[in-house]
Amino acid sequence: MPANKSFRSLALAGAVAALTGTLVAHPSASAAETAAAPCVQKVAVVNNAGFVLSFRVTTRTGGLSPETDNYPINQWRVVDLTATDLPEGSDVRPLVQAVGGTSQTGNTFVSYCRNGQTATYTASGATLNYTVVLIS
Repeated sequence: MPANKSFRSLALAGAVAALTGTLVAHPSASAAETAAAPCVQKVAVVNNAGFVLSFRVTTRTGGLSPETDNYPINQWRVVDLTATDLPEGSDVRPLVQAVGGTSQTGNTFVSYCRNGQTATYTASGATLNYTVVLIS
């Protein structure tokens, strides 16, 4: 494909992504270009739920970080991925455990890279029925 057509395809994909708020991969995009976004160094979970919780970070392949302590509503904890054994470049998301309830994964994966940025999720609901949603 001529360079000009390729540029137009990328520009169109970017415009669609901007309008819809979704990631649109170009057909010739490499695996690195289609990794989960955003790329972050830290994962935070804000407890907006009606229970005490803890969390750990999990990868697509089942890798796990150490678990945080238990914490109540209106508090948050942060896991700095550089302090874990998880490999840089992994797609990660929180795995939240409600004390006296079920576990729930975050709705969206993000990529781990050493850049100081934080992905923030919020846990909302009750011990047996709650969500963990990426907010920033």
